Amino acid sequence: MHRADTAQTEALAKQAGQFRDRFRIPTAGGGNDSIYLCSNSLGLQSKDAVEAVMAELERWGQMGVNGHFDGPMPWVPYQQHTVDGLAMLTGAQAHEVVAMNSLTINLHLMLSSFYQPHSSKRKIVVESGAFPTDRHAVDSQIASRGLNPQKDVIELKARADRLHYEEDLEQLLEQQGDDIALVLWPGVQYNTGQVFDIARIARACQRADVALGLDLAHAIGNVELNLHDDGPDFAVWCSYKYLCSGPGAVAGCFVHDRHKDFDGPRLTGWWGHEESTRFLMSPEHGASRGVQGWQLSGLPILSTAPLVASLRLYAEAGWPAVRQHSLALTNYLATGIQQRLANHIEIITPLEPHRHGAQLSLRATAGRAAGRKWFERLQAHGVIADWREPDIIRVAPAPLYNTIADVDAVLELGERLV
Repeated sequence: MHRADTAQTEALAKQAGQFRDRFRIPTAGGGNDSIYLCSNSLGLQSKDAVEAVMAELERWGQMGVNGHFDGPMPWVPYQQHTVDGLAMLTGAQAHEVVAMNSLTINLHLMLSSFYQPHSSKRKIVVESGAFPTDRHAVDSQIASRGLNPQKDVIELKARADRLHYEEDLEQLLEQQGDDIALVLWPGVQYNTGQVFDIARIARACQRADVALGLDLAHAIGNVELNLHDDGPDFAVWCSYKYLCSGPGAVAGCFVHDRHKDFDGPRLTGWWGHEESTRFLMSPEHGASRGVQGWQLSGLPILSTAPLVASLRLYAEAGWPAVRQHSLALTNYLATGIQQRLANHIEIITPLEPHRHGAQLSLRATAGRAAGRKWFERLQAHGVIADWREPDIIRVAPAPLYNTIADVDAVLELGERLV
């Protein structure tokens, strides 16, 4: 049986053991822990998150409305407890990140400001197979301007290997940049697990005078990000995947520093008003500087508390160490698949370290029916992964709670059940 070298295995086991016990692992048949490889869809619940939510419920019960301004973590400035962690994970400055809303709401807010079509420069570029919420938001934003999504959306096609390449996007921008107003691109493509060179894409967009927005749902807490230096105009993300903040948890947004004094169009709400004068209740809107000026409503405290807890976990673990552990786990899994299942399973995800995160996207070489049957057998034996049509199985060992033992067990099962 293939195993990582002893030193690497011991180091990974030690690091994982430090945090695994702080998460609740769903049970499988017989009451044993499942092998949970689905953090690309929903991260596990930490015990810290439970404590954080219970603390806010208790504060609400004890203090009522006074909790907005009093106590150790008053609710009005509660967002500040997310800033350092989000800045760390995104490679941003503090005033460039904010926790608010949901991903799709944030995407609409950003498109309302940064998608400004004029004359022929009105098209939006997305990758083929983009996550549906991105495509729905793009189509509706185009239609709301009286334009035609069927004509004004450009889908950059994947190559035969199902992957998208930065050079193809560069070529498109060089050839059609005069017609393109905005590129909306993922940090990690949700179906294939492919990581993109954001800095390279941002440079290409800037050369073509095209705004760049990013969907980081599958990137934040998963891969290294350097948003301030790379220079996209905006980015949005959710926090219920690798950030383990629970279903429907508060999302987040980045707006680059060069837009901190943005004076273009935006949808506004009370909470985006400058904090020092917000409670004067003026009908005029005086936007906060930076991304906080796009806030709409007060922060949902009960769905933000788990994010605060998760960001503290990441800070405690040390983000570079988390990423290193993630790469080692996923590379260990990929090597095992190549050595033991290569006749049956193909890895779609690029395997160069800078081109993948935790997720591997797999397909059965015998076709969809064989892949679906294998996936269902794994499920029946306590492996929690996910299936994406038409034929992709996504597995994502998470560095805060998955272990070498998990990977070995999946490989053993996979070989036996294929």
